[in-house]
Amino acid sequence: MLDRLEPQSPDALLALIKLHAADERSDKIDLGVGVYRTKDGDTPVFRAIKAAERRLVEKQSSKSYLGPEGDMGFVHALMPYVFGDDAVYGERIEGMQTPGGTGAVRLAVALAQRGGVEAVHLGIPSWPNHAQILADIGMETRTFSHARDDGTADIEAVLEVIAKATAKEAILLHACCHNPTGIDYTNDEWDRIADALSRSEVFPIIDSAYQGLGRGMEEDAYGLRRVLDKVEEAMIAYSCDKNFGMYRDRVGALYVMAKESAQLDTVMSNLNALARASWSMPPDHGAAAVREILSDPELSKDWLAEVEEMRERMREVRGILADAGEVGSLDLAPLGEQNGLFSVLPLDKDQIARLRSEHGIYMAGSGRINVAGLTRGNIDKFIGALADVAS
Repeated sequence: MLDRLEPQSPDALLALIKLHAADERSDKIDLGVGVYRTKDGDTPVFRAIKAAERRLVEKQSSKSYLGPEGDMGFVHALMPYVFGDDAVYGERIEGMQTPGGTGAVRLAVALAQRGGVEAVHLGIPSWPNHAQILADIGMETRTFSHARDDGTADIEAVLEVIAKATAKEAILLHACCHNPTGIDYTNDEWDRIADALSRSEVFPIIDSAYQGLGRGMEEDAYGLRRVLDKVEEAMIAYSCDKNFGMYRDRVGALYVMAKESAQLDTVMSNLNALARASWSMPPDHGAAAVREILSDPELSKDWLAEVEEMRERMREVRGILADAGEVGSLDLAPLGEQNGLFSVLPLDKDQIARLRSEHGIYMAGSGRINVAGLTRGNIDKFIGALADVAS
């Protein structure tokens, strides 16, 4: 059997990590790995998480299974932050814990497929794992343009897809802090998208992986909530890996909004069956720590303060890049209006290779950069290197 296997292409990001690690230059810059970094280059454990974990050590009485739905205390405690305290559709929503946002996306696509969806519309560029998940499940992927060359979202492209889509199709949208472009829909554009979805039979799946890292917790939920105000059913894949710093603990949730609450028992029975066949039970520790935070006002306050610190640092970096304006043939001004960890620079492969070999600057081959890899100590070098390769 093993002889019939074909080699798969290595993960480009993992290869980049190895190249960066092997580089002995003291001023090298890593803009590839998609994790938050402080001004000192660290990816810390949140203060609130440390406090919650100490409490868990003292009071957790069992490591027994939770069931395929996971920690429902975590799932429900997160809902007001995702959907708002006064969500009129709240009684039509139920969810379950998943292994990170990746698990939530995979479960959403699998449930859509079980419900008769045959194809998913995906704006490109997108997070590479979106396409991989769709392909692995056997779901047809139909792509449309997400971003224009001027650094704005291609709103007409998504509206055209929605208008033409059928009941056997779904559309996968990023809630905020678009990965990899950082280009989000404006509130007015989300209003247009929500209105279009209200007239369409297409099924909305919204991937919310970075809430709080763009404009704010409430601001980053605007589009998601606007869509749910207008449609009868939808799914939300949510990740806590970034806004709680729980990357390796894999903390996520999938929420389903049904036409009426009576449908949720059937929905959950199908989700439980799919989860049972995929990972059986989700990992407990990270979700338990998040639940501990969200159930304590003081810990919640400290967590939100830490998210704000992250957001403001990334906005500062984006501001410095935007102020640099035209750098060689590049215009960095649009980066100031983009959100979250990522942006894509219009660099070709030769320019990206020169940045790596001549300047020790590592980024994805697509030109995607993690802005959190930039600090006041290295950002001038980065801008100067861009001017060199893009002159």
